[in-house]
Amino acid sequence: MPSFNQQAMYHIALTEEQGAEYAIITGDPGRVESIARLLDSPEFVASNREYTTWAGNIGGRRILVTSHGIGGPSTAICVEELALCGVKTIIRVGTCGGMSQSVYGGDLVIANAAIRQEGTSLEYLPIAFPAVSDFDVTSALVKSADEMGERFHVGVVHCKDSFYGQHKPEESPVSYQLQNRWQAWIRGGCLASEMESAALYTVAAAKGLKAGCILHVVWNHEREAAGHKNKPIHDTTHAAKAAVGAIRLLMK
Repeated sequence: MPSFNQQAMYHIALTEEQGAEYAIITGDPGRVESIARLLDSPEFVASNREYTTWAGNIGGRRILVTSHGIGGPSTAICVEELALCGVKTIIRVGTCGGMSQSVYGGDLVIANAAIRQEGTSLEYLPIAFPAVSDFDVTSALVKSADEMGERFHVGVVHCKDSFYGQHKPEESPVSYQLQNRWQAWIRGGCLASEMESAALYTVAAAKGLKAGCILHVVWNHEREAAGHKNKPIHDTTHAAKAAVGAIRLLMK
């Protein structure tokens, strides 16, 4: 593990020389290599804790692919240290659970904003500051997904700290809060729930970065509860390809 007095970043284990202007980030270290192989000349760069990085090229320009782990704290660390390595634009490729009845497993959700029901973002900006994506990055994601012929949605996602607070709220002493807020988010048109986009957008705003997020819908909690067809789909390849396509568009 690198130490604070070494060149490499303490957590992601990259040096400034290994940096790039663009980065794709994803939660699971196991998805990093497969995303990097969508690029030209993919190569392993570093791995430390939950942070694994590969690199590749688009049109001769270097792109990093780094895992950020689960939740806001590890995502914030990843974004901060990537910024120190020269990254200016970040696209998160992640997974989510649908909330709106119109969102099906296998769909893509492009998050233009996130509900800040988590704690990490409060370390960067007051709660009144919205967690929003960069317009150019989001527009590129929309165009990329559309050109691929994917079924996708654009809108607000819910970001929380507790996975089981969503899936088993009745077991929590604050179940009344969790369940009431959940219904409020749905009534407000929230598309899906995940755990990292609010931190990504807020840290990016605080650090002057451009950020966007595209999510693969694994399944839909609300469709399941209503007894509708709801087959889980785990393959995130389409979201990753849309992110790579978005970077190609942004480079133009």
